[in-house]
Amino acid sequence: MSRTLSEAESKRRLAEAGVPVLQERVVATAEEAASAAEELGFPVVAKLNGDAIAHKTERGLVRLDLRDAAAVREAAAELLGKATPDDGEVGVLVAPMVRGNRELIAGLHRDPQFGMTVMLGVGGILAEAVKDVAFRMVPVTRTEAAEMIDDLKTSALLGAFRGEAAVDRERLVDVVVGLAAFAESDPSVVSADLNPLIVDPDGVPVAVDALVEVDG
Repeated sequence: MSRTLSEAESKRRLAEAGVPVLQERVVATAEEAASAAEELGFPVVAKLNGDAIAHKTERGLVRLDLRDAAAVREAAAELLGKATPDDGEVGVLVAPMVRGNRELIAGLHRDPQFGMTVMLGVGGILAEAVKDVAFRMVPVTRTEAAEMIDDLKTSALLGAFRGEAAVDRERLVDVVVGLAAFAESDPSVVSADLNPLIVDPDGVPVAVDALVEVDG
């Protein structure tokens, strides 16, 4: 029997293994959310966070591009009001708003035959259309992670694009190697999903959502 960790807990564990994630806060009240946003800097994103909440967007549990404390306070109150008894203990996750024209996906999957694999691919609206992904078995070296980037058929999207910088390949390698290290460090990991990895205007891939599934 497996269980899904909250977004915040998923990111915390991934960060410990070396996957780069943003600074963010999980708070209990609307007032605390506004204070957290002021610490992080506007604009921010607010989401309802909890172990039983996996599909936030479908349930309307995400608020984007909040530009002042009043907007954060109102959004957080709305989100907390949407919690149901089935959600268990919840909080509001407040994180910086990340913008970028390119999205990637990365993750882990425990294959019954081959064991743990790490995946990197093109995300966003193109994901279903192009199905451009690369896989390696864990463990993964930095050289192998770089090869995964080169394996992508649409790797041209990783160059300078629409006025934005080329993707920082070393940071993207950090993501892949960090995922593999995470799988090695914890045998209970069943899967991990970083979707999306938004490439910011400076070319840095940023995991704005994460979901980890573990045994037990």
